[in-house]
Amino acid sequence: MSAVQDLMIIVAALGFVAMGAAALVAPNRVTEQFDIPPLSAAGRNEIRAVYGGFGLAMAAMLGVAVWSSDLRTGICLTIAAALGGMAVGRLISAVTDRTFAPRPLLYFAIEAVLTGLILVGGAV
Repeated sequence: MSAVQDLMIIVAALGFVAMGAAALVAPNRVTEQFDIPPLSAAGRNEIRAVYGGFGLAMAAMLGVAVWSSDLRTGICLTIAAALGGMAVGRLISAVTDRTFAPRPLLYFAIEAVLTGLILVGGAV
């Protein structure tokens, strides 16, 4: 693969690192963006697990994809499907609720762009 394709995957990995680190350090900040009231200990645990741990695991796997040509396509396809699924979920919600608030729209755009970067970077 080319250096440009590697860079695409690295940019996506850094996005997952940012998401994961933010969720682990400040889970209430993650949910405040979506008008969710302050979380209980169980709620913070959930955000740290689903956004924090998941985000860091995805970043690590994208790192593996950069270094392993044998695993690259499978990793990139899987992660792009997961991230693209998040974007589709936001679209379904926007259609169902007949509104697309600014913050969810921003994250939809980020998810869509990163999905594309991962697909192109992984030559899927």
